[in-house]
Amino acid sequence: MTQAPDQRPRLLLVDDEPTNLQVLRHVLQADYRLLFATDGARALQVAREQQPQLILLDIMMPGIPVIFITALNDSQDETAGFDAGAVDYITKPVSPPVVRARVRTHLSLVRVDELRETRLQIVQRLGRAAEYKDNETGLHVIRMSHFAQLLVLAAGCSPAWAEDLLNAAAMHDVGKIGIPDAVLRKPGPLDADEWATMRRHPEIGAEIIGEHPSGVLQLAREIALAHHEKWDGSGYPRGLAGEAIPLSARIVAIADVFDALTTRRPYKEPWPVQEAMSHIAAQAGKHFDPALVALFAPLLPQLLEIRARWAE
Repeated sequence: MTQAPDQRPRLLLVDDEPTNLQVLRHVLQADYRLLFATDGARALQVAREQQPQLILLDIMMPGIPVIFITALNDSQDETAGFDAGAVDYITKPVSPPVVRARVRTHLSLVRVDELRETRLQIVQRLGRAAEYKDNETGLHVIRMSHFAQLLVLAAGCSPAWAEDLLNAAAMHDVGKIGIPDAVLRKPGPLDADEWATMRRHPEIGAEIIGEHPSGVLQLAREIALAHHEKWDGSGYPRGLAGEAIPLSARIVAIADVFDALTTRRPYKEPWPVQEAMSHIAAQAGKHFDPALVALFAPLLPQLLEIRARWAE
């Protein structure tokens, strides 16, 4: 019978004293797959070849969470270790319960980071999937997400929230997955019934994303549902007006329209950039939040850089 592969996390233990490695082996071998090195060069080689989830050592290993194990224990030594890139610090002689607890903690943090990255990739890919129905290259969703991030930062929001919005904005048109191609890709104007069908995509998008208490998916749902609302209350699907429209959706509305205007679509040729900027300025207080429009105009050099980077 084929033996099942060992699924336990891999740890790399680095110490120039074999006795210390034996102590750590005794503490950890029941729960983890252990790799050993007694010098930095060997540690680097093993790390490259085996890709451990965590390293316990007394030298820095950039790019991988590192727990320092050392006989030095005053505050200056701890500070030096953290400044060098360590995520934690264990003093010798090691305490088995402390070692086990800290290894569990830092492995759980690594897994949280991995799950977050996977979730963001799913969000981005689903956004791209929706965009391919409406735009063969799928680049619109990338450009407008970066436009939105620029505007968020110009509005004084935190870099962390700007990063979340960059990822959430990719889902703004995910509801178009539920719109028939005959409507979505029609080369001419939509009739009344077709337009009613098209106007359903914000609510379809919100249903696809679902309810979430917080985080990127909650932000994505908020944007998907409200990015066609207008400052004067004439938008859809709920006819919200002014600051009743979420800030995220007000920002995405400007970024989305700017890219849509300046990009070729089945029903129109691209507008010149300056003409698109003039249209957005003229819609301040009507379609768009006037305060955000005032912040958007000075961003034109960066907007053009983004357009050039992800050109059709």
